[in-house]
Amino acid sequence: MSKVTLFNMQGEEVGEVELDEKIFGIQVSDASMHRVVKMHLANRRAGTAAVKDRSVVRGGGRKPWRQKGTGRARHGSIRSPLWVGGGTTFGPTPRDFGYRIPRKVRRLALKSALSSKARDGELIVVDALTFPEPKTKEMVKTLENLHAGDKVLLVTAAAEPNVIKSARNIQGVKTLPAGQLNVYDILYHKNLLLTRDALTRVEEVFA
Repeated sequence: MSKVTLFNMQGEEVGEVELDEKIFGIQVSDASMHRVVKMHLANRRAGTAAVKDRSVVRGGGRKPWRQKGTGRARHGSIRSPLWVGGGTTFGPTPRDFGYRIPRKVRRLALKSALSSKARDGELIVVDALTFPEPKTKEMVKTLENLHAGDKVLLVTAAAEPNVIKSARNIQGVKTLPAGQLNVYDILYHKNLLLTRDALTRVEEVFA
């Protein structure tokens, strides 16, 4: 098993932790990560774009003029797409862009993302993150001590309100509980910061 340095909140080395090779040491599959990120972005789309076709536009119930004898082209409604103020032809309607890919591919992509962070030295493990009360200043200081950089995904074992509130106003920092860890957020952020309990939780869930 490979090992990674364990830090405390002051940025001091306090030991080492072993990483599960089945999660943090596999051969990275770029194809699976690409598929999962595409799915993630598709599932985030609102799909609420809509226009009115001729059946929805207000008015146009009466034939504008008689069929024959006027010398003008025949028309059945002033709300035809040919008219100003008429309906739109083949416009967007509300739809669901979401889809799912096989569970095995999703798990492979997540392990590949975690392995790529471990391989590239972008994985940071801290023994604990404890804040008696929400303090953005303290979170900024902690991230500086750990050299976490400007874009960091901070993962805790479970949702911790004080950690979330301390980090939510810091640009480029996102917090997640281990159970909501996903490929998109791992790849989007430069560094992945895990608490020791979160690392244990990830290995339990995804092993």
